[in-house]
Amino acid sequence: MPNEPARPSFDLTTQPWIPVQRLDGTEQELSLHDLLQHTATLRRIVGDVPTQEFALVRLVLAIVHDAVDGPDDPDDWSRYWEDGLPAEVLSAYLDRHRERFDLLHPEAPFFQVADLRTAKDEVFSLDRIVADVPNGDPFFTMRARGVDRLGFAEAARWVVHAHAYDPSGIKSGAVGDPRVKNGKGYPQGVGWAGNLGGVLAEGATLQETLLLNLVAADVDNLRIDADDRPAWRRDPAGAAPAGDTDLAARPTGVRDLYTWQSRRLRLRYDADGVYGALLAYGDPLPARNMHNREPMTAWRRSPAQEKKHSLAQVYLPREHDPARSAWRGLAALVTGRVTGGEQRQEAAAIVRPRILDWVARLVNEGFLEDDHLIRPRLFGAVYGTQQSVIDEILDDGVAMHLVLLHERDDGLGQTAVDAVEDADKAVTVLGDLAQRLAQAAGAEADGPRAAARDLGFAELDGPFRDWLGGIRPGDDPDGKRAEWQLRAHRIVRELGRHLVDQAGDAAWTGRLIETRQTTFWLTAGGADLRFRSDLNKALPMTAPADKEPA
Repeated sequence: MPNEPARPSFDLTTQPWIPVQRLDGTEQELSLHDLLQHTATLRRIVGDVPTQEFALVRLVLAIVHDAVDGPDDPDDWSRYWEDGLPAEVLSAYLDRHRERFDLLHPEAPFFQVADLRTAKDEVFSLDRIVADVPNGDPFFTMRARGVDRLGFAEAARWVVHAHAYDPSGIKSGAVGDPRVKNGKGYPQGVGWAGNLGGVLAEGATLQETLLLNLVAADVDNLRIDADDRPAWRRDPAGAAPAGDTDLAARPTGVRDLYTWQSRRLRLRYDADGVYGALLAYGDPLPARNMHNREPMTAWRRSPAQEKKHSLAQVYLPREHDPARSAWRGLAALVTGRVTGGEQRQEAAAIVRPRILDWVARLVNEGFLEDDHLIRPRLFGAVYGTQQSVIDEILDDGVAMHLVLLHERDDGLGQTAVDAVEDADKAVTVLGDLAQRLAQAAGAEADGPRAAARDLGFAELDGPFRDWLGGIRPGDDPDGKRAEWQLRAHRIVRELGRHLVDQAGDAAWTGRLIETRQTTFWLTAGGADLRFRSDLNKALPMTAPADKEPA
């Protein structure tokens, strides 16, 4: 009928909703069509929180993988690296699947269930899908009074984020979900990406980033089935989880995994935007032994899980430590090994992120130059209170040239890993000095030791990143390591000097220290001498520095 009002619609393929940063630093929101037409002129996607960026990039990767139906191998991939992403192919793909990208579609709304409801037809606050960090702290949150209403663009971003990072805990019980008891959905775990220590290979532009992470179907140690499909090429989900038979064969590959429907959602809206939401559990996906499916995280052996499930090997995602900068975890990224791993039964079982295996393969087979610069970006969510809230969001990265991943010439990569160990040893020596100064003064020692270690790593952070980014093909590994040790020696020695200078009279007077082996008089002067000696031993390639005036 001519006067029949148009149905509500928010088409994500044509409506701007993805925040991006251009190469000149300016930001704007783009539709999927516009984003995929201009990836070469964009720096990156920018989320409302860092984990949203990770989730949105994975969504876009699923689109690209499915649109090009590949790539099949590095040769296939190299066409896109040389010529750019196929804009016409991507545009036609979005047009074909346009209906499934409508946030407000009456039957199959994007990443939602159209008829999702509770037994009481409740509508809940948007706080349930908006990840405001830190959770429950009104003095630091961006939304101290909660979320009353969202525009359609922002609501779409949080829908994507909820599937990826939604916390666990008790949720609404959806009608039709057999897991519901007494109207409640009991804990099923966090969204899939929330399990990961997320790693993204970031390039100079969004196009480079997408291509660096566009793994081929024949990538080593990663299963991608021939029928791998994203969520919008599957039947719309209902309230109940997918059947056991279906889930047993999934995920079918990265397209399925990057769009995994770990939640069931329904937005409530009017003409002005979204005012409420229903959030329930969706398709479960245990993290155990998914190392041959998920490429964007490192993996670790879990002896405890092996014993619990009577399995020979169990791999779990290796989460990021919020107290450690990205460069301090370089070993797991570059070599797949960690210092001290043997003692934790991890050494032989740390699996480097497959995404970096893929990039290393491109370097080793000559598809990428050794001097190409990338920045592994690390993303993660730290959950608290039985994983029911997000306490902290991690976002860090470290720039390096691809020569560090080259397997035929791994000397520089090992040098970078050894340099991290050098920094750790030097900071340990600094912490020991702070401990001895406190003991000499008769004070508690653990706090000063931890504070000194934190200070040491903070002061080494910038210099290490600069040094690492300066490693280039052809550099002498021993020369680069000596260069780093000299720089670290100077920084840590100066920090130690300040600690000694600030030691009070009680520390200079000293006190008697008794150990199981001996008894001795400890003073600030004695602690300083020990510090200098230990620092020289920790960084032995700094002989010229040893002779400089104190």
